[in-house]
Amino acid sequence: MSTAVAPARTGQVRTGQVLADLIPASRVRDIALVAGGAALTGLAAQLAVPVPGSPVPVTGQTFAALLVGTTLGARRGVASLALYALAGLAGLPWFAQGTSGFSVSFGYILGMILASAAVGALARRGADRNVWRTAGAMLVGEAIIYAVGVPYLAYAAGMSLSAAIAAGLTPFLLGDALKAALAMGVLPTAWKLVKR
Repeated sequence: MSTAVAPARTGQVRTGQVLADLIPASRVRDIALVAGGAALTGLAAQLAVPVPGSPVPVTGQTFAALLVGTTLGARRGVASLALYALAGLAGLPWFAQGTSGFSVSFGYILGMILASAAVGALARRGADRNVWRTAGAMLVGEAIIYAVGVPYLAYAAGMSLSAAIAAGLTPFLLGDALKAALAMGVLPTAWKLVKR
């Protein structure tokens, strides 16, 4: 059973919609949105800054993944991030810093798939339409990414959990707060523009 909602007429926005639902529905639209979301995530992953003492760089990847999930909804968001992960595993060099395949940071990519489902479901309930609810949705998404990524990092890099937290969580908290703040501005503003 499809969760997609028929697009509203111009100026008419209903609960249960995500931003992508405002584009006339078709299979071509869905394929283009899924592929575009994967490409956006791959491009954002190239905005990478190494973190001293950590095998995980700061990237735009997590912001893109959460934005994809929120704007496309859970089903298309998961499909988009799964495509991103599978293409990277197959050798497309679009993981962080132009890498591909399995790495110690692959758990974050798995977390992004789950996070896109969560933020997409929250967006269908209107979580992307005002500043504070958007912040909450982004925090839920980030928590899911870390809940998968940090234990995977500990396992894959042979670190203790406390060392993985120090290397794979703590250095990223400020950047994630800035990404959440950016989403708090972008998503509610997009809905305001749509309503005009």
